[in-house]
Amino acid sequence: MIRIFNILFCFIFFPSFGQEKFPHLQAHAHNDYEHIKPLWNALENGFISVEADVHLKDGKLLVSHGPPSHNTYTLSQLYLSPLDSLLKQNSNSIYPGFQGTFYLMIDSKTEAENTYRAIQSEVELYKSLLCNATRCPVKIIISGNRALSIMMNSKFQGLALDGRPGDLGKNISSELMPVISDHYSNWSSWNGKLIPVPDDLSRIKELAQRVHGEGKKLRLWAIPDNEIAWAALLASGVDFINSDRLAELHYYLSSNGL
Repeated sequence: MIRIFNILFCFIFFPSFGQEKFPHLQAHAHNDYEHIKPLWNALENGFISVEADVHLKDGKLLVSHGPPSHNTYTLSQLYLSPLDSLLKQNSNSIYPGFQGTFYLMIDSKTEAENTYRAIQSEVELYKSLLCNATRCPVKIIISGNRALSIMMNSKFQGLALDGRPGDLGKNISSELMPVISDHYSNWSSWNGKLIPVPDDLSRIKELAQRVHGEGKKLRLWAIPDNEIAWAALLASGVDFINSDRLAELHYYLSSNGL
């Protein structure tokens, strides 16, 4: 029933979805679940990556920033089932005709190992979401409380790790750790209100070079969320613009051919 609803929702509310738009490869929806229509608002604006905070409670994976309530939606309801439906609808692609990867970042807010095991069990119910040797239409990345040692030694290929700068130089593959993320303030104190001078973002540029040297993408969270900062961070080598302003970032990227 949920899967049928998701397909109908897509057709009714987004009749032109995917026909004229292609994803913005730089757009990451921070706390995506807090928008009016989680996932769908991001897709409507061409985002390539979304983030959901998840709590394991009473055996359920509940999507919420703080402690979840009894009526909180589950990870499957908001993300796994809709993405599975889109893949079936669009010939194994999230955006019709797009052969690249869509990123679902799951920020684990509860104990790492048990939450990871629960996510793994849930993802296994949606075989279409798992990468294979030839295609990876959706990359599911575990952030927050990471079961690092377990995932590093696991043969399960359905989930990846959100890396940290300290993980660089450890010979971790880009398949297992495709993204390196960190708090913006760890790398710059520039407030994004005026055009930066070179020294403002020099450390970010150096970090981006290290990240790209391992074939990975760079994401910084808690950035100044405005056009001046978006332009400067993209020019500095940041791959994902971490934003809460979906429509504004969509317009900015579209206006700049991105």
